[in-house]
Amino acid sequence: MQNASWLSDLLALLWTGTVSGCLYALGAMGIVLIYKSSRVVNFAHGNMAGLSAFLVFGLAGGGLAQLPWGVAVLCSLGLLALLALVAYVLIAPLVFRSDLTSTIATLGVGLIIQGATQLVFGSDVVNLDLPLPRWSAQWGPVRVTAYDVCVLGATALLIGTLYLVIDRTRVGVAFRAVAANPFASRVCGLSLRQLHAMSWAAAALLGVVSALLIVPTTFLSSTTVSSFMLQAFAAAVIGGFTSLPGAVLGGIFIGILTNLLSFYIAAEFNNSFLLVSMLALLVLRPQGLLSRSAISRA
Repeated sequence: MQNASWLSDLLALLWTGTVSGCLYALGAMGIVLIYKSSRVVNFAHGNMAGLSAFLVFGLAGGGLAQLPWGVAVLCSLGLLALLALVAYVLIAPLVFRSDLTSTIATLGVGLIIQGATQLVFGSDVVNLDLPLPRWSAQWGPVRVTAYDVCVLGATALLIGTLYLVIDRTRVGVAFRAVAANPFASRVCGLSLRQLHAMSWAAAALLGVVSALLIVPTTFLSSTTVSSFMLQAFAAAVIGGFTSLPGAVLGGIFIGILTNLLSFYIAAEFNNSFLLVSMLALLVLRPQGLLSRSAISRA
């Protein structure tokens, strides 16, 4: 009987960890997209995603407008894509001079966005729910809700769309060429700035979706989403930082691992578990779970 209870807990934790891991994966894919194209670690990614959630809240009746929820989301997607382009334009001169300098610049951009968010929306905690039906189903020890289905469906849709764009379109071929060899791509006539800008805009759209899916599990404040993106950053590191499939795998790995450790040990040490896990994996596999060397040997 005790073994059955242990197995039931484990299956439930694996399920909820996978759902959380999909959220981390969406955030990690945005970070990896920017890094693969421009070699910049965008530390403003979480602040931009957090602003998008506040824009949806404000436009859907939170003080800025009284738009339907779907229209508010579409407006936020457009505004965040535009903001990402502006952010890239601001640091574009630094991208071609120094990866480190441009990465540090994103910290400043992130702080500016966080300050602007607090200035416009204040520092109060607000709620932002998804317009989902109150549906749930119990499959053995696993309880599946409409929210879980929404997260998994959105993740699968975005991963599939990203795969088709990168693998089957001319823009995707250009992106892969720039990621593999920026100098040769530039010599061949590709515009690095245009590809960088498109990557930043696509990453911002991924950030909007991840923020809207993250907030219903907690609350919305000026630092909620950016704090959550720390797990996404860890997922990108664990996945190899240059691998989009690795980002997905790293996100699910982080979601399941932190869920198990929080339940069986202590939830208060979540960040410590995350750091130790990341350091251990970097020691064992410095190139990440899906390193290029591992792929080539396979």
